[in-house]
Amino acid sequence: MNGLPVAVAGTGVHLPPEVVTNAELAATLDTSDEWIVSRTGIRTRRHLAPDRATSDMCVAAALPALAAAGVSARDVDAIIVGTYTYDQPLPSTALIVKEQLGADRALTLDVTQAACANGVQALFLAAHLLQTSAARTVLVLAADCASRVTNPADRTTRVFFGDAAGAAVLTRGPAGAGLLGWDFGSELSYDVEIPAAGEYLKMNGRAVWNTATRCLPDSILRAADHAGVPVEEITHFFLHQANLNILNAALDKLSIPRSRAPITVDTLGNTGSAGVFTALHERFATGAVAAGDTYVVSSIGAGFQWGTLCFRHG
Repeated sequence: MNGLPVAVAGTGVHLPPEVVTNAELAATLDTSDEWIVSRTGIRTRRHLAPDRATSDMCVAAALPALAAAGVSARDVDAIIVGTYTYDQPLPSTALIVKEQLGADRALTLDVTQAACANGVQALFLAAHLLQTSAARTVLVLAADCASRVTNPADRTTRVFFGDAAGAAVLTRGPAGAGLLGWDFGSELSYDVEIPAAGEYLKMNGRAVWNTATRCLPDSILRAADHAGVPVEEITHFFLHQANLNILNAALDKLSIPRSRAPITVDTLGNTGSAGVFTALHERFATGAVAAGDTYVVSSIGAGFQWGTLCFRHG
């Protein structure tokens, strides 16, 4: 297939300054550093200050991404925010970000209900929007503040999650590069849920393991096949940073060297929608993604919903 000619022109990340260690969590929870590391691979995570919101993290991630892309906020035609921890039900978090950035012309869209897969869905929408006359530059943001929706007394969820934001500026790209293929799927499940407003996140860890280790590798294979790129030839794997053991299991199932998949979950925890963006930024910011490289962005979130995009860098 010819694919969609788009390019990632710049990326950015914002990490809240407060670092929370396993030892700090173990002081109030029935857990230990050894237990957390062995089951999740997580050693530290970030928590957002009480007087800050998801939109603040988005703005802070957007600024370096716009600078890297060489565009101003006024050049942005659309802002898509992927988050399940939006500032409030109304108004739109993307609209709040637009106002703070001064992106006067931007169409604003929020993607909220795919949880940790919000960012992948947002990238997919951006790539298609760029095929129309409506947009030449789209700012995609993915951010979550899970510290606000996890119970401080629940070791099952509290040790897993951290707060962060990631950004990517997408523009129209050269023919032969861009989004080559994709795969999306879903299975209705309540094994990860926030039952109602004001309630905490609930998670069945075994169900997450079973679904993620089954669906993520299969989705990557389908997207690569759709793109016409053998999975063993893909240069970079930007995977949902949920749990180091899940990441390694997925890579092993695909027989992919672990060096091809940057890891951020060990120092940031599961940052929800932002997870794949933190991995993406690690490689893009250092110039490690070269022209002609292929890469996948793949994530799974509550629902369950999952998706994979396969790109060639122009």
